[in-house]
Amino acid sequence: MKSRNTIDLSPKQRAAFVSAIRTDERIRGLTHGFYRYPARFSPQFPAAAIRCFTKPGDLVLDPYMGGGTTVVEAMAAGRRVIGNDLNELAVFVARVKTSRLISEEVDALHRWALEIPGNVNFRRPISDDEAMPDVRVSRNLGLYRSRYVKKGIALALGTVSSLPTENCRNFARCAILHVSQLALDGRRTHTSLEEFRAKLRSRTIEMLDEADAFSGVTAHLSSGTGHCYLYEGDARELPLKPAFTDHCEQADLVITSPPYPGVHVLYHRWQVDGRKETPAPYWIAACRDGEGAAYYNFGGRKQLGLRRYFESAAKSFAAVRSVMKNGAYLVQLVAFSDPTAQLPLYLDALAGAGLEEAFLFRRSGEAGDRRVWRDVPNRKWHATSKGITRGAREVVLIHRAM
Repeated sequence: MKSRNTIDLSPKQRAAFVSAIRTDERIRGLTHGFYRYPARFSPQFPAAAIRCFTKPGDLVLDPYMGGGTTVVEAMAAGRRVIGNDLNELAVFVARVKTSRLISEEVDALHRWALEIPGNVNFRRPISDDEAMPDVRVSRNLGLYRSRYVKKGIALALGTVSSLPTENCRNFARCAILHVSQLALDGRRTHTSLEEFRAKLRSRTIEMLDEADAFSGVTAHLSSGTGHCYLYEGDARELPLKPAFTDHCEQADLVITSPPYPGVHVLYHRWQVDGRKETPAPYWIAACRDGEGAAYYNFGGRKQLGLRRYFESAAKSFAAVRSVMKNGAYLVQLVAFSDPTAQLPLYLDALAGAGLEEAFLFRRSGEAGDRRVWRDVPNRKWHATSKGITRGAREVVLIHRAM
């Protein structure tokens, strides 16, 4: 007989879910490769959770959606979905990933890609449309390894205005964003302008194929906004969003990965030339930034006892609980810089929000509890230089709305 807090799944469902949690496959498929958002999880994780805990037509919510992995998978599975994030860059990326292009837009973007070698040429003078950004949004891109790519980015961005629709222009900016990240962020070696423009041309064409694949699997969805809502803002403001106030929606399932307590994650910066920080992604995506790391992480990671973090988490999850149906599940992937001290505080915050922990297993497993843990796969080279740290272990927590 199962205990009240043991989730009722078949052995096959349970095994498939655990396998999806612990997969170390590279992130790929549909539009997931459009941008490498920090701390992203494999699409297999939300896809498995959606299969286990929802049926077609149910509403899935990700209140800290990052690059939109949950949103893409929910739409592909025929679920309605709401995505929210504090970071305007995250909302931009998720919007591009979930936009469906019409044939005229695809043709315009193909032509744009084929013209890149001629337009992104270091000998070309910078026009007014391609004006170099001020130092605030391109800080540290004037350094040796970055300065040629910086001009290439400016030249490429100068051509975006020639595209016919906002959908096209956002797609092109996302392609430039993606290739610029590959060329600059955390690189050990220099990327030449020739490599940059060749990759921009080829990757744009590949992204168009990936967008077409996404359009194919979501073709059964209506073209209206009823299947996907994307919001920018603090998760504490979710109850005020139109999907909940105007349409009286409530989530059947929440899948997410919130900021990790005490773990250093740069959601708003790239690291270039010896890990110097740059806000360049906001320049490229034409998004607003201007906030420090603490803004995106429930508070600074060095604050004594992380008091602000846990206070913010408690308020945030209370708001999330208020837009969930009774009995709905919250499934999240999270890591801790000090699991022994921080996990109990985190669970207390969730309990105070009206969420009761539930488990896949009746008995304790390899980690000495009933939760599923995993080592973070495919970490960046500079993240592995210190070995397996406590922040490189993640756990899936499952809670039921009471």
